[in-house]
Amino acid sequence: MSQAFYQNYKLGILGGGQLGKMLIQSAMDYNVDISILDPDANAPCKNIAAEFNIGKLTDFDTVYEFGKECDLVTIEIENVNTQALKKLREEGVKVFPQPEVIELIQDKRLQKQFYKENDIPTSPFILTDTKEDVLSNADFLPAVNKLGKEGYDGRGVQIIRTESDLSKAFEAPSLLEKLVDFETEISVIVARSEKGEVRTFPSVELSYHPVHNLVEFLFAPSTISEEIEKKAQDLAIDVITKLDMVGLLAVEMFVTKSGEVLVNEVAPRPHNSGHQTIEANFTSQYEQHLRAILDMPLGDTQALIPSIMVNLLGEDGYQGLAEYEGLDEVLSISGVNVHLYGKKITKPFRKMGHVTLVGHDTATLKENARFVKENLKIVSK
Repeated sequence: MSQAFYQNYKLGILGGGQLGKMLIQSAMDYNVDISILDPDANAPCKNIAAEFNIGKLTDFDTVYEFGKECDLVTIEIENVNTQALKKLREEGVKVFPQPEVIELIQDKRLQKQFYKENDIPTSPFILTDTKEDVLSNADFLPAVNKLGKEGYDGRGVQIIRTESDLSKAFEAPSLLEKLVDFETEISVIVARSEKGEVRTFPSVELSYHPVHNLVEFLFAPSTISEEIEKKAQDLAIDVITKLDMVGLLAVEMFVTKSGEVLVNEVAPRPHNSGHQTIEANFTSQYEQHLRAILDMPLGDTQALIPSIMVNLLGEDGYQGLAEYEGLDEVLSISGVNVHLYGKKITKPFRKMGHVTLVGHDTATLKENARFVKENLKIVSK
């Protein structure tokens, strides 16, 4: 990358949510101007982007016209128009992650088939097109029914344990995944640059909301053995290499009770399971994504200190202008780092922010994380 990039280089990001906001905060350190495209006039990036454009991410002309003014286009959300990105690439605009990778990951059906075809360990699955298809595979239960497209943040996922749950099945192209009897869920974030340099972050352990399938807590480092850690690291590298992807990839995995490591899903962008890297690692996931797509040397991913991340979700029963209860009490705790995303409106279980707690005593960290979860509430009046 020439020195000119520091003067007049324009990086476009499709999506102006919290991930884009934290990408901009990291890009500021490199003097990179960021142009944002987002359909929401009040998106979190609105007030900190060098340029903020309002437009539909799935519209060909909108994405194409936006991208023409950029040197490189990246994403913070997968639901974008990939045909426009392909045309931009043909015309000399760099696009990372590549449009073909985004297309594959947009469809969970294609994603699972890719794993199977490339000998990447994953849970057994059946492709279904209708609710009737799911009903006819009752002998495959217990299973998870996932929409092929447009499921995110826990939406588009139904657990079907017995035949009495079959009414929950989707009447749309989906897949039926064998329910995995796992010991724990982990995530490994891996980055790959254009010249092929690859680096992984240490695995983290995830704890999900029992109903809404959203991460509530993240623990770093994970408690898995060195042997399992090696498997997880190698698997993340294998996935990004076989995808031939440039950028940052979050690889969510199951660790089974028999010691297998299975890929669940991946996300080709900064991810909820990497927020803690801002305070807890030498290089944050956001800086690493920028280094990868700009083909700079990748950063040191070692953890500096143990951490726990707590997702701040909108309280059930509240919708409207967001108010934060208990913030002062939480800020009085040593090692607390609060990140509010700037979303004006709260809704039940909407991601409104996160808190990263750092410290060397694990028991104290866990106690403080529980305190944050119980006392910092996002409500409305």
